Amino acid sequence: MGDHMKSRSRDKKIIATNRKARFNYELLETLEAGIVLDGGEVKSARSGGVNLNDGYVGLEKNEIFLYNVNISPYKFTSGGLELKYNPQRPRKLLLHKKEIIKLQNKVNEKGFAIVPTEVYFKNGLVKVEIAVAKGKKLWDKREAIKKREVEREIRKIY
Repeated sequence: MGDHMKSRSRDKKIIATNRKARFNYELLETLEAGIVLDGGEVKSARSGGVNLNDGYVGLEKNEIFLYNVNISPYKFTSGGLELKYNPQRPRKLLLHKKEIIKLQNKVNEKGFAIVPTEVYFKNGLVKVEIAVAKGKKLWDKREAIKKREVEREIRKIY
């Protein structure tokens, strides 16, 4: 029984990934943050109703928030709550104060941003992986596309 519990505690069920972030940014450092959600949002996340594509992380008064991330309303909610629900509301992220200060210092440097890269369940809790990132230039993006196409061609040949 003990072995089963050990393996389960390391399980990570990925709900959503931000593929645009990996393409538009050079990811330098990643952190795991908790997220404050309502019950319906957790149920919606469990069924895969999360979209990170346009999401970003912002700092306000020594707190960190996740903006523009769409968590669709839970399908089976009753009582008209879905009418009041805002799927893109700002959501507070939970980090230690030292981590928030470190992120503030990074963001104050020119060209750095914080972007969400993944949302996943870990030990039954919803977690967000955020990354300190530096924006890629257009030629960097083109280079990445060329590299990908060359690798694809090589795979076709062999």
